[in-house]
Amino acid sequence: MKYIVLVGDGMADYPLPELGDLTPLQAANTPNMDFIAKHGRNGVARTVPETLTPGSDVANLSIMGYDPAIYYSGRGPLEAASIGIPLMKDDIAFRCNLITEKDGVLADYSAGHISSEEARILIEAVDSELSNNCRFHAGVSYRHLLVMKQCEMAICTPPHDVIGQAVEDVLPKGEDSQFLIDLIKSSKHILQDHRINLKRKKDGKNIANLIWPWGQGKALNMPHFRELYGVTGSVISAVDLLKGIGKSAGLDIIEVPGATGYLDTNFSGKAAYALDSLKERDFVFVHVEAPDEAGHMGNLEAKIKAIEDFDEKVVGGMLNELGGYGDFRLLVLPDHPTPISIKTHTRDPVPFAMYSSTEKADYVDRFDEFSAKEGVFGLVEGHRLMGILTNRDR
Repeated sequence: MKYIVLVGDGMADYPLPELGDLTPLQAANTPNMDFIAKHGRNGVARTVPETLTPGSDVANLSIMGYDPAIYYSGRGPLEAASIGIPLMKDDIAFRCNLITEKDGVLADYSAGHISSEEARILIEAVDSELSNNCRFHAGVSYRHLLVMKQCEMAICTPPHDVIGQAVEDVLPKGEDSQFLIDLIKSSKHILQDHRINLKRKKDGKNIANLIWPWGQGKALNMPHFRELYGVTGSVISAVDLLKGIGKSAGLDIIEVPGATGYLDTNFSGKAAYALDSLKERDFVFVHVEAPDEAGHMGNLEAKIKAIEDFDEKVVGGMLNELGGYGDFRLLVLPDHPTPISIKTHTRDPVPFAMYSSTEKADYVDRFDEFSAKEGVFGLVEGHRLMGILTNRDR
């Protein structure tokens, strides 16, 4: 038996007047997800516990089969695991964005989705100047890592949650926060007139003129996926966070050329590499960031296109070939909603559909936030989905 999980990050949404009170999932052309819903079994999953912030870290850890209430310690440690940065017992790891500040306002959480090469140069410049009691490590695009031995209790706000707000109003707060505030403010003097940013400004692009630490935590201690679910597997994603979860779970990380974590990602390549990985492994987890990015931008057209590309090139690309792999079960779902109307994550339960080559379907006939509620599974805690998929539900 082969097991496949396909995650369209942030696909779920709220009804929108401009779509005649449909959600983007309902409005999009999604014949492959509809096929899975019609020929499979459906439900809704609570992927974010009430006690935790609704983020992709918590939600995907849950989908991977790990109860976030037990295993989640922060986003930073997951990203550290992804890029191979070992954490000592008392290390605190922060996710560290490169962001754009304009006229005192947090204008862009991604600095125009800055390239990884440009970002690496900027992060290295920051590290050379500000690393007396901490270290900066380059990641992918705007996503980087800050490691230190303090500030665990500081209250930090994810930058994508406060776009358009005054930077001074959303700086870290609470215990030990002053050290982080000083780092943020000091980074501007290093970044503002750096040659990389001068060129970006000349080219009409958003500049990366501030660092933004958030999502801190200590090293994870997770049992391996094979120990819990009895199968070998791999993770395919362009996002360090997902790679970090996969590495922490003892899964293989498969790199796909052209996978960007953005709207231009290599959708078809992810399906092709996932199918190839199933020749030697029992399980594959494929994550696509594009719908989430469109949601954060409030770009409805882009979100619908990202959903349709995910359906056609990833879901369809897998479905069209899985018949040659013997019996299989396939789960498709978002990790959390990223509604266009608010441009950030919510903790609402998400629809899921589970298709099996050997099991009967329920009576749902399409994949969306409302149809799924009528499915046979009803409401499921997100961390139970993997056990249901692999027949190891506890």
